[in-house]
Amino acid sequence: MQIGLLTDSLSTLTRAEALDTAAELGVETVEIGLGGTHGGWSPAPHADLLELLSDSSARETLTRDITSRGLRLEAFNAAGNPLHPLEGARDDKVLRGALQLAEELEIGTVVTMSGLPAASGDGFPAWITTVWPPENGRLLEHQWTVAVDYWGSLAEEASRRGVNVAVEMHANQLVYNVPGLRKLRAAVGETVGANFDPSHLFWQQADPVEAIRELGTAGALFHVHAKDTYVDRGNVSRNGVIDTKDYTRFLERAWTFRTVGYGQGEKVWRDMISALRMVGYDHVMSIEHEDGLMSVDEGLEKAVQFLSSIMLKDSDQAEMWWA
Repeated sequence: MQIGLLTDSLSTLTRAEALDTAAELGVETVEIGLGGTHGGWSPAPHADLLELLSDSSARETLTRDITSRGLRLEAFNAAGNPLHPLEGARDDKVLRGALQLAEELEIGTVVTMSGLPAASGDGFPAWITTVWPPENGRLLEHQWTVAVDYWGSLAEEASRRGVNVAVEMHANQLVYNVPGLRKLRAAVGETVGANFDPSHLFWQQADPVEAIRELGTAGALFHVHAKDTYVDRGNVSRNGVIDTKDYTRFLERAWTFRTVGYGQGEKVWRDMISALRMVGYDHVMSIEHEDGLMSVDEGLEKAVQFLSSIMLKDSDQAEMWWA
């Protein structure tokens, strides 16, 4: 396995500065965010999608900037809501542009999210998390009809371009857990799989090791993010895990995103890495810094140190002479 970095974590730096930092940290791969002013949720500080699509020299420069520092471009990130009734067309353009760019540069993975449609004819996406009142079931069925129609077309394009689409299971998205990911994959095909970010499962109280085992045995693990979550048991016991307080209200929230090792214990991360090895995942763990209690520099340095100490880096497993 290799340690990677989603360079959006260094959004205040130029591309050259961000890649220099990645190399100095000792990571091996980078994940580049796309979108920015063109749509989607990435600030896209290190790549202009439209320029890269239209200018072969810009693509050559991006590749050279990365490889000259001993790094490898592992994935593009095109997160957004292509199912949004008002803004979906813009985010869809970014996602499809990312697929085209990945094909051009022979990058095998585009990371994104499932998106979330409106629940009815209004212009607002709605995250439905209960089966009551009864209309919720009908609204959810409508949302899945919209999603499967869109994702069927997108999966066909991704397959044609030879690119896998790694969907991050995230709150306020139609796909936010393993059953949702598997439902989407069953409906549109095996070009769609998971970007496994355990931070979103931690606060939902799901077991990431069981999730890895289920997704991995199904061949649905395409990419992994290394991000942690601290769960405040006192606040959870009083308020539950659904929390709409601002991320800065650390003392009051049920959960907070943290640097790896500062949310869950080392054993949890060792168990996840071992589970990834058991299901045959031997790719990247891409660090995503969203820790409001730590500077970016310190957070990334500590994340690399932590992962380096527990990562299974050799692809060859021991011959079991003792068995």
